[in-house]
Amino acid sequence: MITRPNAKINLGLNVLRKREDGYHDLETLFLPCDEVSDTLEIIRGDDYSHTVASIQERYDPSQTAQAISPDGSVMITIARREGVDWDPLRDLTVKAIMIMAEGRKLPPLKVFLEKGIPVGAGLGGGSADAAFALRMVSTMLGFNLSEEALCEMASRIGSDCPFFIRNIPQFGEGRGEILSPMDVPALKDYRMELCLPEGISVSTAEAYRGIVPAVPDLSLKDVLSRPVHQWRDLLTNDFEKTVFAVHPELAALKQSLYDRGAVYASMSGSGSALFALFQK
Repeated sequence: MITRPNAKINLGLNVLRKREDGYHDLETLFLPCDEVSDTLEIIRGDDYSHTVASIQERYDPSQTAQAISPDGSVMITIARREGVDWDPLRDLTVKAIMIMAEGRKLPPLKVFLEKGIPVGAGLGGGSADAAFALRMVSTMLGFNLSEEALCEMASRIGSDCPFFIRNIPQFGEGRGEILSPMDVPALKDYRMELCLPEGISVSTAEAYRGIVPAVPDLSLKDVLSRPVHQWRDLLTNDFEKTVFAVHPELAALKQSLYDRGAVYASMSGSGSALFALFQK
C-alpha cells in the first residue's frame, strides 16, 4: 500500500499557558498543505515491491538509511536528498506501527519512506507519516479502526499527529490534539504560496525557548472571522518572536512576501517554512 502524506500549515498560533504536565495549551488552525509531500509504502515482509525498488534507484547509499527492529517485526528504509541524519528505528512511522501492534497480531512489515517534506520546517512531516501509517496498517490488515481510535493512538505520538487522521481544516486546542472541524470561507478568494528556506531547520525545543505564554485580547477564532485583509496585524504566530531572533533572515523573507503584494504572511508552526496569501 502506498500513500503520500501531505504537510500542514498553521494559520495563527497562540501559546496560551504552561501546563503542569510540561506541555503548553495553544490554539491554532491546522490546514492541509499539498504543495509538498512524502511517499510512504508499507507491505508485508514476505511481499516484494517494485515501487520500493524503483524509488530507491534514484538515491545513492549516502542518501538512504535502513534498519530492522530487534524483534524483526519492522524493516524501514528512509530516503532523503539531504541524507538521513536520524536513527530510522526512532522515526515516528515505526513508533506508530509499534503502537498499532499493542494487543494486536501484526505480520512482519517493510516500510519505505521517501522524504519530500523538509525536516524542521514546521510542516508536520513526521507527524503526517505516523498518522498515515496508522491508517494504512489499520486498513491493509483489516482492523478498520474508527477515526476516534486512530486519533487516540496518534495523540500518543505527537501533538499535531491527530490532525492528519482526518486531514481536513481543524481548529486545534489543548496541546493541539483537541480538534474540531473549522472552515474559513474567506480563503477561497486567495491562493497560497509556500516558502521553504534552504539550510534552516528549527527544532520545536528551539522555538519554545524564550516563549512567554499569554492569552491574547482577541481569540484566534475571533480573528479568523474577520476579513483576510485585517489579519496582518491581528493573526500572529507566537513562535515568530523567538525564531526570528535566531534566524533574522526568516523575518526578512516574511517582509519580502509583503513587498511582493501578499495580503497575509506568516511562519508555519515552529518554522522555518513560511507561507503567504495572495489575492486571486
